[in-house]
Amino acid sequence: MTLDLQGSVPRVSTGSAVGATLLSAVILAAIFASWLAPGDPLDMVARPLLTPLQDARFPLGTDQLGRDVLAGLLHGARVSMAVGAAAAAAAIGVGILVGTLAGFLGRFTDDFLMRITEAFQTVPTFLLALALVSVLGASAANVVIAIGISSWPATARLVRAEVLRLKRAEFVDAARLAGRVPLAIAFYEVLPGALQPVVALIGITVGEAILVESALAFLGLSDPNLNSWGGMIANGRALLRNAPYLVAIPGIAIATAVLAVTLVGDGLASRFGLINRR
Repeated sequence: MTLDLQGSVPRVSTGSAVGATLLSAVILAAIFASWLAPGDPLDMVARPLLTPLQDARFPLGTDQLGRDVLAGLLHGARVSMAVGAAAAAAAIGVGILVGTLAGFLGRFTDDFLMRITEAFQTVPTFLLALALVSVLGASAANVVIAIGISSWPATARLVRAEVLRLKRAEFVDAARLAGRVPLAIAFYEVLPGALQPVVALIGITVGEAILVESALAFLGLSDPNLNSWGGMIANGRALLRNAPYLVAIPGIAIATAVLAVTLVGDGLASRFGLINRR
């Protein structure tokens, strides 16, 4: 995003526009998957291993079981994007709660919550999510919970820093003099002003969640009854030499979705003045 020198009207950068276009395409594919590719994407509908463009009815070909790759890609967008967005929302929600309490209450609460945050940060996000899903079981809900639990520390630390800065403001003193409860001041007075920097993390968090979900699906730790991009890559890896499109097509879809949400998140951060782009 850039700021016009003649005024305060922001202009949309090329990267933000590209990201918004790609993200819109992925979201539309997820929404209209049942209309564009009716039926179960796991059904065997044609001869196995039709290459892309070999049959007009299956423009992206079929896999080793005769399943339509395009149908899998469209329905996989629904699963991957829904799980990624829900997991990111969970992670950001937990991070906001922890960061607000730690920053505003301070002292023992701050020390206690920050030690927990640091403990979570010592374990890589994917490894922690992998361990949690292994314990909880392979399902979409458990994948969301696992990614949410493993991804919240970055948001918590950012919100805490903003709350520490804002809680010394005059409007906070005025709220205390008015007799407002400390937690009410924290969540209704301080938190809204501390949320702006979190916008910069939205794209990163959603993108990371999509990658982790795809990696878990690749390892077979997602709902086997749902078609996802990571699962498509896992199914096609044994035929990487003979039918590389089975891995390349869902891989490109994952890369496109992550790039899209990252560019949109970067654009939102620039829109709120968190990043200066020229």
